[in-house]
Amino acid sequence: MTEKPWLSNYPPEIPHTLSYEAIPVQEYLTRAYKQYPAKVAIHFMGKDVTYKELYESSLKFANYLQTLGVQKGDRVAIMLPNCPQGVIGYYGALYAGAIVVQTNPLYTEREISYQMKDSGSIVMLALDILYPRLSKIVNETKLENIILTGIKDYLPFPKNLVYPFIQKKQYGFSVKVEHRGMNHLFPEIMKVGKAIPTNIPFDFEEDIALLQYTGGTTGFPKGVMLTHKNLIANASMCNAWLYKCKKGEESILGILPFFHVYGMTTVLILSVMLGNRMILLPKFDVETALKTIDKQKPTLFPGAPTIYIGILNHPDVGKYDLSSIVACLSGSAALPVEVQEKFEEVTGGRLVEGYGLTETSPVTHANLIYSDNRVKGSVGIPWPDTDAAIFGIDSGVPLPPGEIGEIVVKGPQVMKGYWNQPEETEMTMRDGWLLTGDLGYMDENGFFYVVDRKKDMIIAGGFNIYPRDIEEILYEHPAIQECVVAGVPDPYRGETVKAFIVLKEGASATEEELNKFCRENLASFKVPRIYEFRTELPKTAVGKILRRTLIEQEKEKFKKSAEAQ
Repeated sequence: MTEKPWLSNYPPEIPHTLSYEAIPVQEYLTRAYKQYPAKVAIHFMGKDVTYKELYESSLKFANYLQTLGVQKGDRVAIMLPNCPQGVIGYYGALYAGAIVVQTNPLYTEREISYQMKDSGSIVMLALDILYPRLSKIVNETKLENIILTGIKDYLPFPKNLVYPFIQKKQYGFSVKVEHRGMNHLFPEIMKVGKAIPTNIPFDFEEDIALLQYTGGTTGFPKGVMLTHKNLIANASMCNAWLYKCKKGEESILGILPFFHVYGMTTVLILSVMLGNRMILLPKFDVETALKTIDKQKPTLFPGAPTIYIGILNHPDVGKYDLSSIVACLSGSAALPVEVQEKFEEVTGGRLVEGYGLTETSPVTHANLIYSDNRVKGSVGIPWPDTDAAIFGIDSGVPLPPGEIGEIVVKGPQVMKGYWNQPEETEMTMRDGWLLTGDLGYMDENGFFYVVDRKKDMIIAGGFNIYPRDIEEILYEHPAIQECVVAGVPDPYRGETVKAFIVLKEGASATEEELNKFCRENLASFKVPRIYEFRTELPKTAVGKILRRTLIEQEKEKFKKSAEAQ
């Protein structure tokens, strides 16, 4: 066995090591503009944006940020679904020398406020319909300017005229904000802005491009510091893995949200790096996705298991032509083998599972896409320039093949650290290794397998959910004495959120009441789908609630239910 047994599985087309040109992420947009000015960079709901338009719009945004006082290293938040403005804002902020802070549009006021205060963001680019939410928390933060945009701003005629009425019907209100004071309108910026190239010095190794928030051992969201090198390295690795893809000729379906680093790397950065076309959808709707694939013919389709499952289970899937899809890399949750096989049968393309973390930009492992030398049920082998091992949980020393321990990784895609949290960084990074918190093992051929999560994070529908976020809200309810939140098996979402509740003596609360309470204080994807009321919770001798015991009980119930069907 070699020191890195997985290298013997590499096809000759994939190099073991890569070279990275020391340029900032946004320089790839400059190059794409020079090489493919008239080529479509973005297709969005019938609207095309060329590389020339994307480049010039990004510079206009960068120049405007500078007139607002944004300097190198300042944080600029983006709270948008996948849309052209999100791409323009991302590259524009980087051209201005800022650090991008991606923010989930589903976040509640409390969650937005925490992220803005922790990051120290001074400008936010947000969806106009979210303005009422932002206006309530802006005084709690360092935000000095809010730039608003609407989906209609990049819709073709006549969709741009009809959409405001659809939006008002959907949300029950419309937002009207004037372009003055701390409030700015994106269309006005594009009208008056100047596309003047910026000249900001960059340090490839050290300069942070992105603060991507994630949870961890404490349960509190932490800002993962990803440098220009981290992001470029991971996108370059992805390009090497997809060695059959042709530069300037591929179309990538962008369903994965850009506020998730997986969507950002595999769509937002990779597309521009290669001069390809990104086909954006603001949210995942199965029928819209099927129609888009049928009409726009994407060749690459990064996604999550729930997305592929949703497509396969649509009753009319057979009516759509999905044969343009060549390669799909699945992440965010375990990919069921039956889903992989059926999706490949329906599309004729290849679907493989990958593995990674926000802290690794995010991908570290994947199965081989074009080779038959792939192992189902495995998350694959490490990518070029990436090392991985299994460490003993208690000993911290490498374990031999077949033994279960903690998956650890190292490589140029590994984060710089956690924003303003040196102790958390030190706990997670040791001697150059990133401790993933995931339990797994490696076989003799270098293929890795994830068997469980050391951390309590729940992955439901592709979203990372941290139990403590939910527990803290539940504990604010006056009727609750004790609670614990866990991920329990779900045939569609992989996992779903369940809350185990012990009420105070003499108090009462219904599932409907708790659900309403949570929806008022949590993003919708975090709200528990199941509530179970108990008289007591299993605990250790020192009173610590045994979350793992509850999870095992739920797994056993799920197994028996499946066997009975």
